Amino acid sequence: MEITWYGHSCFRLTERNFVTVVTDPYDHKKAGYEPLKLKAEIVTISHDAPGHNNNDAVKGTTHVLTGPGEFEIGGVFITAVQTDSVAKKAKDNVRNTIYVFDYDGITVAHLGDLQKIPTQSEVELLGSVNVALVPVGGGTSLNAAKAAEVVSMLEPNLVIPMHYSTPDSKLNLDALGKFIKEMGLSKPEAQPSLKVSRSSLPEETHVVVLDYQKG
Repeated sequence: MEITWYGHSCFRLTERNFVTVVTDPYDHKKAGYEPLKLKAEIVTISHDAPGHNNNDAVKGTTHVLTGPGEFEIGGVFITAVQTDSVAKKAKDNVRNTIYVFDYDGITVAHLGDLQKIPTQSEVELLGSVNVALVPVGGGTSLNAAKAAEVVSMLEPNLVIPMHYSTPDSKLNLDALGKFIKEMGLSKPEAQPSLKVSRSSLPEETHVVVLDYQKG
């Protein structure tokens, strides 16, 4: 399968003979980046905010998922787990949904706008995660230190950082370097997309940095 990043929290997941998924399509006027011009059968929205909920930017959509549940669409199994981004009593409580996509045994978890460390029960609901798409830039979601802690809990084979400051982002977020440092790494070379197969998954957790593509 192939994973392509379009900036912020928006990814496209594609695999031959399976439906295409786009996660958290943004309103470019709010998030920055180029206007999205994507096609996909499935759009997932982690929470209702302009940087994450612009499903009108994706053409050909037959399913828009906005909350928890279990789904099987076009050969892809999707597990959606709700988390509370902030304390339950807070007035600005944001409901966040984590989506795990199972493409023929390869699982990709999109953590959405996760803000606090998930509980052990939430982690168990996600199941085994091969690829974790993790917010690392703070703002309304995980900062670098919390993101590194979540990675250690999930123990994925691959981590792709998202939701951080870039030259085209309009949002006030931390740069990627903080997360890379927190993980004890030197900055890896960015690549245009990631192709994943079961045989290519590393045993130890490996961080992959993607260049955002123009949608």
